[in-house]
Amino acid sequence: MTNKILVIEDQDSIRTNILELLDAEGYEVMGAENGRVGVQLAREFLPEVIISDIIMPELDGYGVLLELRQDPVAATIPFIFLTAKADKADLRQGMNLGADDYLVKPFTQRELLEAISARLSKHSQVSAHYEQKLDELRNNITASLPHEFLTPLTVILSAAEILALHSDKLTAAEIPEFAERIRTSAQRLLRLIRNFLLYSQLELAAYDPTKAKFLRGLRVSDVRAVMVDVAVRLAQQVDRVSDLQLDLQDATVPIEPSHLGKIVEELLNNAFRYSSPGTPVRVRCATEDERVLVLSVMDRGHGMTRAQIAQVGAYMQFERERYEQQGQGLGLTIAKRLAELHGGELTIESVPGQKTIVRVVLPQQGQADR
Repeated sequence: MTNKILVIEDQDSIRTNILELLDAEGYEVMGAENGRVGVQLAREFLPEVIISDIIMPELDGYGVLLELRQDPVAATIPFIFLTAKADKADLRQGMNLGADDYLVKPFTQRELLEAISARLSKHSQVSAHYEQKLDELRNNITASLPHEFLTPLTVILSAAEILALHSDKLTAAEIPEFAERIRTSAQRLLRLIRNFLLYSQLELAAYDPTKAKFLRGLRVSDVRAVMVDVAVRLAQQVDRVSDLQLDLQDATVPIEPSHLGKIVEELLNNAFRYSSPGTPVRVRCATEDERVLVLSVMDRGHGMTRAQIAQVGAYMQFERERYEQQGQGLGLTIAKRLAELHGGELTIESVPGQKTIVRVVLPQQGQADR
């Protein structure tokens, strides 16, 4: 397949020369006379490489790069700057925006072709790796979805069938019971669907910096408010408010409130599910060195072996038997991936049959670039 290259250059003679050279080399080429046209063509043309001058009317090269790096479709296209000067400040500015290479005018044909070849080679390697991980993700989800969805869906269908066909034989007390079965199973099914969708996004973001940046977001969470809301709601749902122990500092952390809430939700779900009523579930958060926030959830339930802990966050199929026996499957993987997305980490300490402590450490300053 012929590689497509977009050349953004306001000087007609330079643009024409580059286009003719690349056309002679067998590339499919398109030219833009200014940055604004270049951005439009990049989105429509989706080239494998963009070559752009820096100083241009309408929109300069930095502006072109900034707009395209914020576009999820065009953000990963390799970008080569053409510049009449090699000032370190200019180079640093371009690299900070995500430029892949620089060519200083005047440059030779060989320099231009070598720069393009290097970008195409690297882009091809990254694309192949990304496609491999995407195929693995598809296979995992294909294998897991029917298995995980079967139980709640079966309950919904059977309860609905009884209500539809035998409601005249049910007592007034039995009808609400069947309706509750449907509602509870539907909620479980909805949660499974949402978790698998989020898991898919997080797995792809782990191998694509651009997707990670968009998924990460820019909002800041009031930690105590988010955690109290999630923790109390979950404790009420499982009738274990008296078991819940909260020790929470006021703090802010650069993470989407929905992401922080999801981390707390998954850790507490495991803690409540795999510990007995009447035993404590403690949630703590505190800042350390004014740089990181440490969140921990402790329960005195089943616990985990070293082998089980090692599997958390691994790229694996979530077999139903393992998921139900361990109770530590997709939920903990999602929590781990969310922590890593925001530059943090998740660790687990556990003594089987005694206690489990899951800790999430998140940076309080800035967002981690991936």
